Amino acid sequence: MMTNLETSFLALDGGGTRCRLALSSGADVIAVETGSANISTDLEGAVAQVQDGLAQLAAKTGLAVEALAKCPIYIGIAGVTGPVIAERFAAALPFQTIRVTDDRPTALRGALGGRDGLIAHCGTGSFFAAQIMGKTRFAGGWGSVLGDPASAQWVGRRALACTLEEVDHLRAASGLGAQLLTRFGGAAEIVAFAGSARPVDFGRVAPAVTELAAKGDPLALAIMTEAGQEIATTLQKMGWHGDLALCLTGGIAPEFRPYLPPAMKVAIIPPAGTPLDGALALAQDFAREARHDHH
Repeated sequence: MMTNLETSFLALDGGGTRCRLALSSGADVIAVETGSANISTDLEGAVAQVQDGLAQLAAKTGLAVEALAKCPIYIGIAGVTGPVIAERFAAALPFQTIRVTDDRPTALRGALGGRDGLIAHCGTGSFFAAQIMGKTRFAGGWGSVLGDPASAQWVGRRALACTLEEVDHLRAASGLGAQLLTRFGGAAEIVAFAGSARPVDFGRVAPAVTELAAKGDPLALAIMTEAGQEIATTLQKMGWHGDLALCLTGGIAPEFRPYLPPAMKVAIIPPAGTPLDGALALAQDFAREARHDHH
């Protein structure tokens, strides 16, 4: 396999689900997977995941960790809130030539490849991104307390809040509200749950909403419609128009398709690739730049 490390490069895509690290010669790619990472909540843990990935890659390729660490690497990872934390993370790693960004550029490039368009990424959290005429733009990704509209946690939280309005007879009773009251054991239990629930816990309520919306439940439909409007409005503010491709990425995003305006529905394309593919493409660009500056 690849003996020529002169032209090889590394890419890492890391987030709440897992980290994927890959070595590419430009032709072949060897990838390994490790656990989840977020450098804001656990920098040391994220460093350990990268080291684990490197050790796995070394074992898989028969190359020394030191040799691999000489390759340029592009890392897109969750929890990069600014340049200071990105530099701290880079400094804790063994690489000489390294670029660290948050995980949004890798998701954008992976989903759209080289073409112009926008993505609405809705998983546990959410963000929006545009790639138009060589320029990228990002919005959202600020977390569950101040942001993440139309994410799984937003949908779950909204469903529980509206269920409490039903208890107060401020909303007509719905099948979704009844199901959630039964599931949690009552209004007091919903309040207790919400007091200590993490975004991922709220996210686990979302499948009940998407399922009942498909069956015409009025509350579930209202929540999904509200999320669809939120997505449509944000994408328009980010520069979307009818000629631009649109990708819905992340676990819950495809569920919002029926609730988008007709022109947007028509523009939706399947993702060209994964965030790791995006990281590899950005790593190739970075390696080219780095080697060009070097010579």
